[in-house]
Amino acid sequence: MDTLGLVMRVQITPANLKETDGGMDLLQGAKLEFPRVEKLWADQGFRLWEFNAWVGGALCWDLELTSGVGKPGQAGFRVAAKRWVVERTFAWLSRFRRLTRDYEVLAETTACVVYACMTRLMISRLARVC
Repeated sequence: MDTLGLVMRVQITPANLKETDGGMDLLQGAKLEFPRVEKLWADQGFRLWEFNAWVGGALCWDLELTSGVGKPGQAGFRVAAKRWVVERTFAWLSRFRRLTRDYEVLAETTACVVYACMTRLMISRLARVC
């Protein structure tokens, strides 16, 4: 997603696939599709040096990993930078019943529903502006 929380690409992966492998699959060809992107934020699941080297070499993007945070109420807790953008997008998508229940059999169908829901959100925002 971009810095506004709008989904750019979606990929649903099985639970036994490593995050870095799924990330590489998702980002294949992203440089051509999104030429203005310069920086990529990722969580600690993407800290492997191979992924960092691949993002820097193949995509020429700067990879910034968010640092770990404590739990609310503990000493040293702080909100992770840019994490709220992701959480807000998940909240937007959770308003659609079809995404909150496991209706779909195919992962590709779920990805298409995410695109459809984000399109509806963007169109409703444009309608309010015009």
